[in-house]
Amino acid sequence: MQMPQDFTERMKTLLKGEYADFLASYDRPRNFGLRVNTLKISPREFERLAPFHLTKVPWVDNAYFYEEQDMPARHPFYYAGLYYLQEPSAMTPASVLPVRPGDRVLDLCAAPGGKATELGAKLQGKGLLVANDISASRAKALLKNIEVFGISNAFVTNEVPAKLAKQFPEFFDRILVDAPCSGEGMFRKDPAAAKAWDAEKPLVCAKQQREIIRRAADMLAPGGQMLYSTCTFSVEENERIIAGLLAERPDLELLDIPWYEGFSHGYEGLEKCVRIFPHRMSGEGHFLALLGKKGGELPAAAAGLRRGFGRQGNDRRANVPAGGARVRTAKESTPDRRANMSAGGAWAGKGGSARGGGGQNGEREILLDFLKDVSMPMDENRLEIRKGQAYYVPEFSDEKAGLVFLRNGLYLGEVKKDRFEPSQSLALALKKEQYAQVLDLPAGDVRVQKYLKGETIDVEERDLHGAFSGAGDEDLRGAFPSAGDEDLHGAFSGAGDEDLHGAHVSAGEQKLRGAFSGAGKNRSGDAKGWHLVCVEGYPLGWGKLAGGVLKNKLHAGWRMQ
Repeated sequence: MQMPQDFTERMKTLLKGEYADFLASYDRPRNFGLRVNTLKISPREFERLAPFHLTKVPWVDNAYFYEEQDMPARHPFYYAGLYYLQEPSAMTPASVLPVRPGDRVLDLCAAPGGKATELGAKLQGKGLLVANDISASRAKALLKNIEVFGISNAFVTNEVPAKLAKQFPEFFDRILVDAPCSGEGMFRKDPAAAKAWDAEKPLVCAKQQREIIRRAADMLAPGGQMLYSTCTFSVEENERIIAGLLAERPDLELLDIPWYEGFSHGYEGLEKCVRIFPHRMSGEGHFLALLGKKGGELPAAAAGLRRGFGRQGNDRRANVPAGGARVRTAKESTPDRRANMSAGGAWAGKGGSARGGGGQNGEREILLDFLKDVSMPMDENRLEIRKGQAYYVPEFSDEKAGLVFLRNGLYLGEVKKDRFEPSQSLALALKKEQYAQVLDLPAGDVRVQKYLKGETIDVEERDLHGAFSGAGDEDLRGAFPSAGDEDLHGAFSGAGDEDLHGAHVSAGEQKLRGAFSGAGKNRSGDAKGWHLVCVEGYPLGWGKLAGGVLKNKLHAGWRMQ
């Protein structure tokens, strides 16, 4: 391929005797990669299930090369959020940053979400992920990818780093800064980037990178770690950015990165930095530096959570398409109230209360009535209703007014006059066994493609799975740990005595189908109401069933084109 002459002269100086091999690598085809979403599926199970030509990416535990003809972006598993398509080298930064469940994590330049989704998966629903991008349009794409992945504890913001730094001084345990750069490492993947490059671009980018990384350092907690990365080769945007920061901030130090054969050491005395070159590894160009803030080891994440992120902010630019809801401002929130939830995390009934929304009992009861059929563990103190929109907010709740954000936590859906309409984001955050009524289809079923295109589909009896199907008696009692047999009429509201007897006393797994509230008889002509539509057991979205026909409720913006 044709590359700018100024660029090739720079690379000759940088690589010396390796330059010929580097140049030859651009004549080889690019590599295609996908990263498995470990929130939903293990790599081993994905290998068993996926119909692709997969080869492990050696330096990333949950990543694979695939062949271009596999077209994984057209497969239903892509729409179920089982993986993210990403260039293999670009997977490295989020893989290297040692995120633990319960951490407070910031992805400062997060769009379109390739690294943020991996950080969110590492959190396993615990702690907080703040995913930020300065571009409003790119932040919307970021939000959708986070929701497709089923990440429920994200605060998605659209702010400049300086504004965030004022709100979050020394707050985050882990920070990822994948800085905007001149993109030299992506020339093979994106020839247009080579055409747009000029000799001044690295210097222009370096000025912006210095500002971004300084603000990020201000937000890093003592004992925390920050990963700086770019997809470019220039030392101005890489080693010199790190050297300048270390000279200004004696509280920061450069840390070792786990080594993989094929990595290259950094230049100009910063050997702990890592470079990835396309002639040494099966990927494009990348740079990584891991920094730690001195001041002692952080307390255990789950035990030492700090408070202080925005529950509501200024949303004047946050017209969010994915959930269909506009996030409200802090003035529209009311003090906390409690929702009625059993100790095991399953919604116990409609006698409780949810916070927010002006305390309207009708809205609260409609939401809780729907949530009786959801066994996803929730903390009642984090449930909010604002202007008819229901949210499950992350565990930090101190207000940070003035921040522009697109989403705070998991958007559950909309409370309408006499009903609740669950959101697409809730469907993707659930597991099959966490909702009472499930329509599960094989990946090769033509109805899956029809559903993904927004069409109505016919439903057969064998496709339907009732309440938490597959659970044994002990599992059902686990969902309602305080209930005795006499209490099961409340848990299985809508079931007759004969159903309870059949489901809970003499039944094996098959008898459990159709036992939960609203599941009705296990015949497609009798079953009705909201169903969680799944492919091979993994949720795709919602549908409303009546008379053996499923009315498609897949959000228009999430459909297959």
